[in-house]
Amino acid sequence: MKTKKCIPTLPSISCSCLGFHVFPVNPLPQLTDLHWKPATATWYGSPEGDGSDGGACGYGPLVDVKPLKARVGAASPILFKNGEGCGACYKVKCLEKSICSRRAVTVIITDECPGGYCSSGRTHFDLSGAAFGRMAVSGNSGQLRNRGEISVIFRRTPCKYPGKNVAFHVNEGSTEYWLSLLVEYEDGDGDIGSMHIKPVFISPFLDCLNFQACNKSSYGKKKHHRNELELIRSRTRSILCVPKCIYFLKFRSHVNSELLASSTEWLEMKHLWGANWCIIGGPLQGPFSVKLTTLSTSRSLSARGVIPRNWSPKATYTSRLNFYK
Repeated sequence: MKTKKCIPTLPSISCSCLGFHVFPVNPLPQLTDLHWKPATATWYGSPEGDGSDGGACGYGPLVDVKPLKARVGAASPILFKNGEGCGACYKVKCLEKSICSRRAVTVIITDECPGGYCSSGRTHFDLSGAAFGRMAVSGNSGQLRNRGEISVIFRRTPCKYPGKNVAFHVNEGSTEYWLSLLVEYEDGDGDIGSMHIKPVFISPFLDCLNFQACNKSSYGKKKHHRNELELIRSRTRSILCVPKCIYFLKFRSHVNSELLASSTEWLEMKHLWGANWCIIGGPLQGPFSVKLTTLSTSRSLSARGVIPRNWSPKATYTSRLNFYK
């Protein structure tokens, strides 16, 4: 599946705040895979390290703090799935009886390892030093790490984030014409197959959405004017509509008519990279409801009004719901 690109266009404009509600759409199925599958594993970073900061999924500093801390791992492309596998959880267990314990370590996909051990269609996990060492018999973590690449078995397992609800981080660079979101703490499947957004209130100038509206006289009279500004000032019923109509006239070629038409339809977001999704259009005026659908079992969760009217880039907005709550 090819990654679709979104390109920012125009600067942002702030809005005012509104509360939100959340609700589940579908019941949660069982994700646990009872069948173990073969793979290989290596480790990276410091021997007792928690894993790399950031990674190809875009979680950034979240990988350094609980509940992700020391549970992160990079996966080969077959599991990374062009970023749609980000957030998925797996149980990984090593096989050498003399040095490996019987317990499996749970890891969360936060990064991709595209080459080396991970190439040629192999199923491979590159784990943090801490996660790799936990597969060993007590006291033998160092010895296991000295093996380098080892054979393992793995299976899918539901992600669990006790006390956490799904959160949406507005990525830096987002504007009212280009909005990018990162999903955090999604339990259950953990992965994302699609995302949709629904503006609760679409435009700050619903009275002036088209040139004709701005071009109508309050009294239906036709007059000649030297410029658009004079035209708008004389033919707009409300003085508050004047700057809004001017803004619309200036940027009307960028306005997504689908966004302006209705606030009752879910609008599809495009997969940007990793666990990041975006939408181009607008002007994108909050508050927004967000719906995510998992890749593995196609279950959906909708958070109504989770992103407020006065949203801002680099802010994180937490819902009141998760798949296991």
